[in-house]
Amino acid sequence: MNSDIIIIGGGIAGISLAARLAPHADVTVLEAESALGYHATGRSAAMFILNYGNATLRALNAVAQPFFETPPEGFGGTLLSPRGELMIATAQDIAALESQMETAPSMTRLTPAQAGELVPILNTDRLIAAAYDDSAFDIDVDRLLQGFARQATGNGARIIRDARVTGLTRSGGLWQVQAGGKRFDAPVVVNAAGAWADQIAALAGAAPVGLRPLRRSAALIPAPAGFDPRHWPVFVSATEDFYAKPEAGKLMVSPADEDPVEPGDAWPDDMVLAQGLARFEAAVTTPVIRVERSWAGLRTFAPDRTPVAGFDPQVEGFFWLAGQGGYGVQTAPALSALGASLITRTPPEIPAAVVAALSPERFA
Repeated sequence: MNSDIIIIGGGIAGISLAARLAPHADVTVLEAESALGYHATGRSAAMFILNYGNATLRALNAVAQPFFETPPEGFGGTLLSPRGELMIATAQDIAALESQMETAPSMTRLTPAQAGELVPILNTDRLIAAAYDDSAFDIDVDRLLQGFARQATGNGARIIRDARVTGLTRSGGLWQVQAGGKRFDAPVVVNAAGAWADQIAALAGAAPVGLRPLRRSAALIPAPAGFDPRHWPVFVSATEDFYAKPEAGKLMVSPADEDPVEPGDAWPDDMVLAQGLARFEAAVTTPVIRVERSWAGLRTFAPDRTPVAGFDPQVEGFFWLAGQGGYGVQTAPALSALGASLITRTPPEIPAAVVAALSPERFA
């Protein structure tokens, strides 16, 4: 099967890029699993936080925000709903709170008592200070992913599931991709394979950029007795050793772990999860009665924790869109627009310094 562009990976990165490219090119997306967004996308905490990440990521967040607020037709209206973020600090982590506030102008300092008004189960006796950020929102990840998928297929893109890539060679100006027992040809291949992106690069003869898949675990617990958490902000320790987020009338608690693992279907480590829940319990006045469900996902980072987006400097027609870490969903509108501009050779709307910071050439 011939295409102009083959995208390897059907998570939010690959599907959003397909949506951007489909009006201009013949696009095929190859997804290894039977469902889109099975690994990182489908297990995201689903938050948009404007001041989240380093300077490059914050620039991408700012570019992406208008898309989330007013997406095109077919996404079902705004993809954001108000949530807010509350950062809490004990005597041991007050320095981390101060550091965060220096780089996040949207954060407002609160007293422990004010923090307790926002999240009434907090053990305010342990707190020294807190800070609140109203630029944090919930993202409707499913509508985002499915909206991009509809855009892509509506403009002729093919999304092929159960198509794990097993071979990748280039001859006569074309990539030959073996996937799902079939062959696909195109002059351009996009590596949007998430945790497997360095493996795909190796198949293509490209140098790896040092991507590291890190496990992030979470547990769903019942709402504390007598409380309705639906309108609480997400609350996080200043050292980010746990966070809790209202989820369908319950609480999702994460130990905020980042344990290196091999690419694969991630599962939580019981001990890591227990330690995170213990840190959560120490911060609140209500015990964890039971865990209703637990899961884990992969956050894949480049060495500098900045995404990799651009053509490989050594391998012709090989485009990187990887290393989004924990920022993949909220940066997808910006990175997909940038990727489409670079692939179609049109001027990107993102500042040149940000484009350079994302380029794989920085690893050459």
